[in-house]
Amino acid sequence: MAVKKLGHVGIFAQDFEKMRDFYSKMIGLTITDETPTAAFMSSNPQEEHHELLIAKANDDAERTNVQQLSFSCQSLDDIVSYYQKFKAQGVQVSRAVSHGNAVGLYFFDPEGNRCELYWTTPFKARQPYAVAVDLTRPTHEILRSIEDDVKIHGATGHRDTESFVRQREQFKRDGVRV
Repeated sequence: MAVKKLGHVGIFAQDFEKMRDFYSKMIGLTITDETPTAAFMSSNPQEEHHELLIAKANDDAERTNVQQLSFSCQSLDDIVSYYQKFKAQGVQVSRAVSHGNAVGLYFFDPEGNRCELYWTTPFKARQPYAVAVDLTRPTHEILRSIEDDVKIHGATGHRDTESFVRQREQFKRDGVRV
């Protein structure tokens, strides 16, 4: 037997309505079923009833230890669009990164859970691999710079910590909530 894919993730929410609205209105997940204390959400309701469950916490003891929630996107343009939306709406962004094999936009939901929206590139890269990505550039330039970097570092992995220092300063200049 083998696991085919992750089915769903469930998290408790201290502010149920705020979390439900964030994942449905900001991220764009469809609410497939809902009770006063639970919202079942899916990016593709025709194929998967729910991939994320938001459950109202009964007390402070019901908090999660989420490492991250990751959502796959169709294209690099989607990642850029989310970046612009998050900037406009004041969503806290931690970084935009090339993993060589994917581009990830890391952010925090209203209760501080780390999340990622990602798009899988056509490239292969050994992990760990982390280089900051400038999502204000045209997507063809972003993709070309990732491809060039993967040609050099794809077989060994790559971490460019200085690129994230520069990115953080750019975020601040651009008014991105960090």
